Order: sequence, then structure tokens, then C-alpha cells
Amino acid sequence: MQQNTAIKYKAIVMGGSAGSFSVVSKILSNINPDFKYPILICMHRLKHIRSGLVEGLRLKSNLPVIEPFDKENIEGGKVYLAPSNYHMFIEIDATISLSTEEVFNHSRPSIDYTFSSAATSFREKMVGILLTGANKDGAIGMKEVHARNGYTIVQDPATCDVQTMPNAALQLFKPNKLLSPQGITDFLNSL
Repeated sequence: MQQNTAIKYKAIVMGGSAGSFSVVSKILSNINPDFKYPILICMHRLKHIRSGLVEGLRLKSNLPVIEPFDKENIEGGKVYLAPSNYHMFIEIDATISLSTEEVFNHSRPSIDYTFSSAATSFREKMVGILLTGANKDGAIGMKEVHARNGYTIVQDPATCDVQTMPNAALQLFKPNKLLSPQGITDFLNSL
């Protein structure tokens, strides 16, 4: 009897900072066009520049890329990018909440907030992916994903433009996988 080894996830959640635009672009341009899971992305952005990032990702992505509205339903096969100067929280009912609460870890949007709320909502039904970055935002949130049995992937620091963010996570827990950007893409396409 063949055992079904497929894992069913409800969402993929990615976070990154310095150098992550090129990594996210590469992943989205090589993701299968019929990818069925929602991808929620929290990237550090300049708060006074409201456009450019989402448009750049749309040009490269095989999936639709949107900046969600407050209380928007999360749907499979779409990429949700945290809007500039808003924290993006994932709610239990699979909706997105946006907030202008104080900056956290010098950031708004805060990767920690997105990962922590997703971990509470999706638990073992999520994949958390932490990418290159210049501060420690995201490390604590990824630890929460790990603690709630979500699948954790940290970009291999050797492939990062800036290693601070992945190294901060690696000091807190051992992820399920340490992967290059190509390895991350291959993993997602295997789901």
C-alpha cells in the first residue's frame, strides 16, 4: 500500500529585507503558474514610496500579485504583498488585517508580526520562509512558526546579500530546511 506523503498546507508566508526583492522575483518568476497555495509576503519597504515594488513583482510573477485591503479574504494561487507602512496580520478566519500600530523591530510592516499571526492562524498548515535581510525582524516570528509545527525554511546565509536576518533565526531554532533561492523554488514547486 502506497502511503500518501503529500502535506496539505493552507499558506506560504515569506519575509525578507535587504536583497530580498531579487530573491522573491526569482521565486515568483519560476513558480508553477498553477500553484494552488496563497503566498503572503512581508518585505521591508520605504514607507514614503507607495508604488514600484508590487509593480516590479507583477512583471516577473507567474501568479497575480496584489497589495491586500484590510479584511481581504486570502485565496489560493495569489500573492499578497504587505502594503507600504502597514503591518499585515493573518486572522483565524483566513483574512488579512492591516494596521498602522507603532513600528516593531524598526519596521512597518514587521515580518515578525506577519509570521506570528500566521503561525497562530495556520499552525502546522503553513510554510514559513525567511530570506536575506539586514536586521533581526522575522527571527522571533519564524521561531513561533516552528513552535506551532509549521514547516520552516531559512535561506542559506551563504546565498544571502545580507546574512543578519537568517543568522538571527538560526540562533533561535533549527529550521526544517536551509535552502538557496533555487532550492526554495524547487521546494514550492514540489508541493
